[in-house]
Amino acid sequence: MGKRAAIYLRVSTDGQTVENQRADLTKLAELRGWDVVATYEDAGISGSKGRDKRPGLDNLLKDAKRRRFDIALFWAVDRLGRSTSAVVTAMDELEAADVSQFYFKESMDSSTAHGRAMLEMAAVFARLEREMIRSRVNAGLQRAKAEGKTLGRPRTKQDVEEAIMKARAENPNLGMIKIAKQLGVGVSVVQRVLAL
Repeated sequence: MGKRAAIYLRVSTDGQTVENQRADLTKLAELRGWDVVATYEDAGISGSKGRDKRPGLDNLLKDAKRRRFDIALFWAVDRLGRSTSAVVTAMDELEAADVSQFYFKESMDSSTAHGRAMLEMAAVFARLEREMIRSRVNAGLQRAKAEGKTLGRPRTKQDVEEAIMKARAENPNLGMIKIAKQLGVGVSVVQRVLAL
């Protein structure tokens, strides 16, 4: 009898889909002769979020302890988590439950010492890449500021701010949504002006 496999799927935003991950991992399980017994999903949840904010990952780790499957399949190491410590912690939990892991994109199997070492290095490099991106973005923002460019949302025009204040002063019970509709502005604009 083949191994019982669990699939974990995650995308960071609601605009993305887990279907490509599902197709790749289902095909992998078929080719290896593994029986997919459970699928866990965190759609629209960043990998930087902790386990408490990722119900799919939390349930996968709980079911691993209950020995509901023998191997957990991930599309990539970064699907498991964004920080090295989070990835290693989850890997350790799976290992302690005697559950192997397979990472499709990296083609790494944690059931071997070599695979485990490679996975830990991949997690380190994923973190390094994120920090390099963050540094480049911050450098770009600093350069834009130095060049005198205005960053962020454009300021609300003075006459619009005055119209919002006047509408509220004339009718203190008038809600922000109604004021926004009357003046053709966003509710967040009304909220920000009234908070001044």
